[in-house]
Amino acid sequence: MGICAEELAEYVIRPTLEYLGAWSADSEMLLLGTAAAQSGMGYHLCKTSSGRGIYAINSECHRRVWDEYLAYRPDVASRVRGLASQHEFLVHPDFELSTNLAYATAIAWAIYRWRGAKLPSGGNPRQLERLWKRFFPHPRSGTRNQFLSAWPARQSGLRAA
Repeated sequence: MGICAEELAEYVIRPTLEYLGAWSADSEMLLLGTAAAQSGMGYHLCKTSSGRGIYAINSECHRRVWDEYLAYRPDVASRVRGLASQHEFLVHPDFELSTNLAYATAIAWAIYRWRGAKLPSGGNPRQLERLWKRFFPHPRSGTRNQFLSAWPARQSGLRAA
């Protein structure tokens, strides 16, 4: 049993991307598909060998996105850090990936930006799936069908920016 795709998109992904100034229908669907493929939409939240949380981000990647991307973008880093819990982040930063959906979503988005992913204009599910396979670390943990499973429930639910 995982998280309802509609609710994850509406209450976590969209508000987080809006907060970061990065929302689009394609960015929302890319992260929703990523969650579906990486963790079965939250079915697995703490698989330490492949990563933590709904996006299955490992400790090394988490650290590197901070050191190699966010450290050079203080405004974005400040927003992302603002999503993390005040004290736990300092003690166990990787736990935030398992317990804080908004923070994990912001880090997942930062990973795509750090690795140079460019969203296609009016992207379709297969184009976004290719971005996931190419740019997200350890995409082998999921399958194309898992990534694409996020679409049927979302087709009519996306709102305009």
